[in-house]
Amino acid sequence: MRAILASLLLLAAPAVAQDQYQTEASHAVIMDFETGEILFNRNGDEAMPPASMSKLMTVLMTLEAIRDGQLSLDDELPVSENAWRRGGAASGSSTMFLEVNSRARVEDLLRGIIIQSGNDACIVIAEALGGSEEAFAEMMTDRARELGLESASFANATGWPHPDHRISAADLAELARLIIADHPELYSLWAEREFTYNGIRQFNRNPLLGVFSGADGLKTGHTEESGYGLVGTAERDGVRRIIVFNGMGSNTARASEAERMMRAAINDYAIYDLFSAGDALEPRAEVFMGEAETVGLEVAEDVQLALHRRARRNMTVSVVFDGPLPAPISAGDVVGRVVVEVPGQDDREFDVLAAEDVGQKGLMGRIGAALAHMIRGN
Repeated sequence: MRAILASLLLLAAPAVAQDQYQTEASHAVIMDFETGEILFNRNGDEAMPPASMSKLMTVLMTLEAIRDGQLSLDDELPVSENAWRRGGAASGSSTMFLEVNSRARVEDLLRGIIIQSGNDACIVIAEALGGSEEAFAEMMTDRARELGLESASFANATGWPHPDHRISAADLAELARLIIADHPELYSLWAEREFTYNGIRQFNRNPLLGVFSGADGLKTGHTEESGYGLVGTAERDGVRRIIVFNGMGSNTARASEAERMMRAAINDYAIYDLFSAGDALEPRAEVFMGEAETVGLEVAEDVQLALHRRARRNMTVSVVFDGPLPAPISAGDVVGRVVVEVPGQDDREFDVLAAEDVGQKGLMGRIGAALAHMIRGN
């Protein structure tokens, strides 16, 4: 038996393409910060080469080491020849221009990673916390898995191309969410527009900063393999969204897509509260062999749905159960489910509970009910 919630049934023409965001990025997600709900997903669960966006994990490991007392912002870490040669001025890659055999404060190294995307800073941190970059990469992978980032596999601290260096856009978004939520005391570093170190001034490459009101992080990435990507976030009127995309063809295309996607993330998507736990549902369910003919139904948990605002017109919400429900029934028994259907998205299902006890009829009552059932031919 399928009972439709008439009060929430929204009928419209079939959903069309404009009900979802369109992007040329090969991988993309939009996440709501507060709930962690994915609002838009294009290949977002597929592990991809993240380039320097994986430096979020290097920064998270550093922030956790500071929180746990392994490091302080004032600690000075040694710059090895390896860090200088593979990530410094000698490497020809993104660098904060650390000098070989010098020492650098942890706070400066964080700025060097976040603002300047310094590979040398990443390697210095990796060698300090892991003994070697290879060992630190294993620590990164292990910690990512502990945090539930199942797609993550790190081969280095920098994002340098490697076949085993992968993470999904969805996991990058969750990683950004963890940094923002768990380390607010240093989160302002991500919004800094420039940093001068060793007399060399460099600017933050995040194309949203200073362009999109409310933008305050996080990290760009680019290699030939990955294309141009971004993990970005912005907050307006108490609503924070996180965007991740990869595979754009140029720096200009990345900047344009960053602004367009963040505008859509803020303006075009919403979290809809459909039910609260304990809300009564209609109709009541018919009961077979019960002391009462029907039983009340209620929602087991809060039901929220992330939707493009236009897609809500095409949403249907149904209560589904196999009826009549056989007695006895105890309040709290799972007896059905709420099914939320939005064209173009996977159905979402939530448990429906019996709202009260319904005892079984006595022997004579059951006999009478069975005879009535046979007469009706049901």
